[in-house]
Amino acid sequence: MSTYDRSMALTGQPPKILSRNQKIATLIGMAGLMIILLTAFNVDFPNKGLWLSISLSAISAGTIWFAWDAYSQKLPGIKNDGVWFKSISSKGLWGWVAGIALTGFYIILYFYPEYLGLVKGGSNKGVIALFDPLSKLLSGNLASQWFVYGTLYTVAILAFGIKFLWKYRHNRYEKIRTMSVMFFQTAFAFIIPELMARLNGDKILNGGSLPYYDLKNVWPLNYYNFEGYRIKAFLSSGDIGFALLVFGILSVFVITPILTYKFGKRWYCSWVCGCGGLAETAGDSFRQLSDKTVKAWNVERWVVHSVVVFVTLMTTAVIYSYLGTDTSKYWLTKSTFLIGVAVLLTTVFAWVMLFKRQQLQKDAQYGAIGYFVIIMALIGIHFFSGDGNVFLFKSETLRKSYSFLIGSIFSGVIGTGFYPIFGNRVWCRFGCPMAAMMGFQQRLFSKFRITTNGGQCISCGNCSTYCEMGIDVRAYAQKGENIVRSSCVGCGICSAVCPRGVLKLENGPLEGRIDSNQVLLGNDVDLMTLVNKK
Repeated sequence: MSTYDRSMALTGQPPKILSRNQKIATLIGMAGLMIILLTAFNVDFPNKGLWLSISLSAISAGTIWFAWDAYSQKLPGIKNDGVWFKSISSKGLWGWVAGIALTGFYIILYFYPEYLGLVKGGSNKGVIALFDPLSKLLSGNLASQWFVYGTLYTVAILAFGIKFLWKYRHNRYEKIRTMSVMFFQTAFAFIIPELMARLNGDKILNGGSLPYYDLKNVWPLNYYNFEGYRIKAFLSSGDIGFALLVFGILSVFVITPILTYKFGKRWYCSWVCGCGGLAETAGDSFRQLSDKTVKAWNVERWVVHSVVVFVTLMTTAVIYSYLGTDTSKYWLTKSTFLIGVAVLLTTVFAWVMLFKRQQLQKDAQYGAIGYFVIIMALIGIHFFSGDGNVFLFKSETLRKSYSFLIGSIFSGVIGTGFYPIFGNRVWCRFGCPMAAMMGFQQRLFSKFRITTNGGQCISCGNCSTYCEMGIDVRAYAQKGENIVRSSCVGCGICSAVCPRGVLKLENGPLEGRIDSNQVLLGNDVDLMTLVNKK
């Protein structure tokens, strides 16, 4: 009897039961996870390095084997693959179980690390003790909850990255992009910072030290980079530390704008960023859960731009709090710094209002509100703040408040823990200030756009279904209109899942990039004018 699948359904069929290989792979992966769970209940394994290796290897092998069996025998290309029939990927029972489990893990990791075995000033226990051998190998130090998290984070991106490569093996862009995030997470976010810690006090540094620094983590994503203790750490590390500080500043004002101009925000959000890397690999199964409604879009714009205003004010306030006032001792005083920030923001705001207001449309109103709030806050900081205080608050209190609300609750507990509930880019879409700032640049002066061939669109909806940022891509495709959205991270999945080749990621000239009248509506469009422009 032939088993050849002749179905042409774009929406896919209900998923079949797990194959024998998938069941074995699941068993192996769960066995590796069980080793970590046993340590959480104070089971003490004698050779921790060996058992950690077995655990991580089993988790990785089980994930990779399961993915291989699921995708290796499929023809290149992708359908919806029954995502709305699976409990885990359609907010069913297993989706909620996974969401609750991930959220619980993040709450314990951020706020109750002692339950994972962290012992301050002593020998670790439980889960964290299991990771001590690997931490000592890389940095020479005992493990912390952040090292455990970083290790599991990296393993997840690598294992699910291989799954992603098999799933989208027909698309060269997706393969290169995925290998990029796997490399940057493993090298720049995990191995290099740990090795930098090992070099501290080594002869090669002449007795100096290196601050723990993820080189790809740019402000405002690493909101703490310009705080007092970080600046002191940079300056106390000699020439190397000063170079890292200069690199951090150049990343904000030079490197990021140039790369965003040439390639859009995708160069970071989909090629480099660790948050995006986890969302694209481990979170790929949940991308269809993003809300595409206009209401969600309005909430997104208000929330993410409020975060940008918040992080700008927090960073300004913290830097302001440790600057001096004596112009004979300091070239950068409190007043000079506030004036500089106000002038920079005013220059950007004036340029946008003069030359790009028509493109922003209603968003220009949000920008004006945000600008007004920041300027009034700067004036307030100048007149109502003292040494170590910003308004009535200690600068340290402000820093901890931001770290708790944005760094912990939003990016961690909600951003990742809610993958199975709200989709894989909750943090990137609603809370990441880095994504919002680059989105502003992408919208106004980037060469990046997604072009559409409306005449070929069959309205299957695959593109909108798989858009993790909640963009109704099909609506643009049906009109033949370029997709130029601040929220678009350029993941390219909409193009990869299109059965007709309607969508194409391009870097082109700025002229005619944003044109809402591409669709041919008979008398509403002068066809010869459009032809001549092409």
